[in-house]
Amino acid sequence: MTTKTALQKEAMAYHSEGRPGKIEVIPTKPYYTQRDLSLAYTPGVATPCLEIEKNLDDVYKYTAKGNLVAVISNGTAVLGLGDIGAMAGKPVMEGKGLLFKVFADVDVFDIEIDIKDPQKLIDTIIAIAPTFGGINLEDIKAPECFEIEIKVQEALDIPVMHDDQHGTAIITSAGLINALVINGKKIEDIKIVVSGAGASAISCTKLYIAMGAKPENIIMLDSKGVLHKGRTDLNPVKQQFVVDTKCRTLEEALDGADMFLGLSVADALKKEWLHKMNPNPIIFSLANPVPEIMPEDAWSVRDDLIMATGRSDYPNQINNVLGFPFIFRGAMDVRSTKINDEMKLAAAYALAELAKLPVPDEVNLAYKTSNMRFGRDYIIPKPMDARLIEHVAPAVAKAAMDSGVARKPITNWDTYKEELRRRMGLGDPIKRYIRGKAKADPRKVVFAEAENYKILKAAELVKDEGMAIPILLGNKETITDLIRQYELELENVEIIDPKSSEEEKRRSEFAELLYDKRKRRGVTMNSANDMMMHRNYFGPMLVETGYADAVISGLTRNYPDTIKPALQIIGKREDTRVISGMYMILTKKGPFFFADTTVNMNPDEDTLVEITLQAAEKVKEFNITPRIALLSYSNFGSNEGRIPLLVRNTVAKLHKNYPDLVVDGDIQGNFALNNEMLKENFPFSKLVNGPANTLIFPYLTAGNVAYKLIQEMAGFEAIGPILMGLNKSVHILQLGSSVSEIVNMVAIAVIDAQKK
Repeated sequence: MTTKTALQKEAMAYHSEGRPGKIEVIPTKPYYTQRDLSLAYTPGVATPCLEIEKNLDDVYKYTAKGNLVAVISNGTAVLGLGDIGAMAGKPVMEGKGLLFKVFADVDVFDIEIDIKDPQKLIDTIIAIAPTFGGINLEDIKAPECFEIEIKVQEALDIPVMHDDQHGTAIITSAGLINALVINGKKIEDIKIVVSGAGASAISCTKLYIAMGAKPENIIMLDSKGVLHKGRTDLNPVKQQFVVDTKCRTLEEALDGADMFLGLSVADALKKEWLHKMNPNPIIFSLANPVPEIMPEDAWSVRDDLIMATGRSDYPNQINNVLGFPFIFRGAMDVRSTKINDEMKLAAAYALAELAKLPVPDEVNLAYKTSNMRFGRDYIIPKPMDARLIEHVAPAVAKAAMDSGVARKPITNWDTYKEELRRRMGLGDPIKRYIRGKAKADPRKVVFAEAENYKILKAAELVKDEGMAIPILLGNKETITDLIRQYELELENVEIIDPKSSEEEKRRSEFAELLYDKRKRRGVTMNSANDMMMHRNYFGPMLVETGYADAVISGLTRNYPDTIKPALQIIGKREDTRVISGMYMILTKKGPFFFADTTVNMNPDEDTLVEITLQAAEKVKEFNITPRIALLSYSNFGSNEGRIPLLVRNTVAKLHKNYPDLVVDGDIQGNFALNNEMLKENFPFSKLVNGPANTLIFPYLTAGNVAYKLIQEMAGFEAIGPILMGLNKSVHILQLGSSVSEIVNMVAIAVIDAQKK
């Protein structure tokens, strides 16, 4: 009996524990009442059936066809396991369905067909095709797979793609595009050696030719050697790649080659043969799980090569998940009749372009690295890059339109990209609005804790996006070393060290200003000088004196330690008597605003009025009409107590003095957010025409606990704290904020500075 490895045991548990398998079908319409069921099925369902009978295109209007792909296999070439049969291949097909869903929100039925006869398989696929908006053929052996794909596509008017062929071709093409950028060669000039003559190798070679590679510069090998003119054992597919050459072995073929593409078997490429290749060779060694040559073996003999494998534990993984979800997404969104070469190439070029853009920090974190950037070790994007869908799917959709196979053209690309983000839970218009507004008028922002990688990475991103002009505060040598270590693009960014001798004059001037502000509040000249050695005092003073427009701090220090210097130096606006704090919580239903969550511990009525007005003013800055609920444990007097009375009195003042403001309370949180409950029980409320989007808490504990619980339990992103009422733009980070959260707060700070 063979002993299972730890990974094998874990895989078995993963697939079997709980609900067996990896996918399920989830209803998208209500089904709770008898009325719902009569609409879902008989008799109501007859109506859309008759509409489709009159106009077959209405099937896309009334059913899930337009977002449904069939992943079809007969199990004859599963992963690297070979012909294990349709049933044994089912876990793979379910996995493919999972990837379609999580990467591109494409629904999948996996269909395993126990037929090996090509024509019978073709007939079966065509017969079931009306169910689907696209067909992904999977793990069907060569050469039958070529005939099956061609005949199925010819018979149908929906996208059909055998991913084993074209997925690898598209991803390697993207890698090849960028590898050629790095080594300065042209595709029409390079000599390519292809080890393997199966479905993937054939498709890769065809796509390279479509990109400009010359057939006479390509040597392909199967298990018996080079496909040369003397061979009499080649099927029609392989005969397309026969060349007139004296080469008979892989070693001979590599002489003077610029690229090796391996889609064959482990250890097929010996490291000593690499010396035969031209300078700056491209090595795509894609046999799985063991490549034709391991990267460390290749690097041991040549340091000028560009290397890719199919493995995730080495740089440049050729992973088909970079392609098929987004290709089908784009193809089906324009209701394309096929997936043609133009669409495949569009996907490849889109992937290549994405790899040249700065990498988001969440991608760096996912792959446990510091700062990936375009180069020999990063020629293709990573699968966890959330930007893939909005880069690849639109490129494919546009190519379908340009090549005349789209039946539902896209007219507004910005709207389409927004729809893609929303599908993936990336539909965050408020975040894009904030960043866009910051970019429209960038300001100087002081990063008070610049001796920290996350702060520097955020500074790099806001500089690259044109959202702000960073000023880095801290020890210049430490900051410079970090920039060099992580290869951050922060050249020409100003670095200020408050403790340095260079800053002695400015430090003295700042101390004088602080002393003048606080001399009757316990600050001596000596203590003022000491304070100016500290970044959290020096940074706000740069803003107070007009040298900078905003300051960001708080990543590594407690909130009180950070806000105190800002209050002492910047102070309140003249038109307000309080400072308050607000968090923006990003949900699938849109943004919600929570105040006061950070400053006022036990506000009185007048303070609550000011907190409400400050929140309303700030929400309007985000182009959102505030609908405000003052929360309590009571609903309009249903319970008595100090808090309900405080809230009711506050609301009475707001109704009297600000009649146009949509605000109400005292009200419980569920009624504030559930409009049906509110209408049914309290139809007189000012919030009856829509749920609240701005929640005012009666004391600090309630607000602080609420936003932190929601952030952790529901996984919603929180932007804040957004400080309100200060005279200038000072914003304090949550302790341990992520890079993305820091970037969001910089955008908030810039918008605040624009207004002030």
